[in-house]
Amino acid sequence: MKKILSLFLITFSIVLYSAAQNKSTALLLIDIQNFYFPGGKAALVEPEKAAENAARLLAEFRKENLPVIHVKHNSEPGGEINKMVSPVSGEKIFSKNAVNCFVGTDLLDYLKSMKIDTLVICGMQTHMCVEAAVRAGTDLGFKCILIGDACATRDLKYGDKVIKAEDVHYSTLSTFKSYATVETTEEFLAKWK
Repeated sequence: MKKILSLFLITFSIVLYSAAQNKSTALLLIDIQNFYFPGGKAALVEPEKAAENAARLLAEFRKENLPVIHVKHNSEPGGEINKMVSPVSGEKIFSKNAVNCFVGTDLLDYLKSMKIDTLVICGMQTHMCVEAAVRAGTDLGFKCILIGDACATRDLKYGDKVIKAEDVHYSTLSTFKSYATVETTEEFLAKWK
């Protein structure tokens, strides 16, 4: 009986600790906007796959009633947040003019007011606004978890060289290893539950 009681207390403590940790975690969806999708003015490579994974993360955060933050770049046409991850009532939306979502917005103050210490980040473009959010978030003291397969980018050109989107994406993810955690949607959700 003593063993069963001890096991129950340990399990209950772990569950309470996990719940407390989750309450200090926010989902940060970066620039999942229509202009990045097919037909948009800045279409990326396979943005639908990234948005589908972002939508899975969003559903989990909503189910757990945890903070969800949408960031959008002020740019038209196509500046609306894509319907796959449309905000609902109560979800915070920040509009920005800079690559870094902390510049010129009240995002940092909002995160502090919510006592957030961990950011789960995904969005578009991997090598620009997503990277800037992860770097800035880390510099500001947040634990950053980047969900790599919930991000997308495009082919880049430098001089006469073309760098394929897949190479841009994975080289950017590889730079995060020293200051952030990079996981797939499956890896994150498996740990989360």
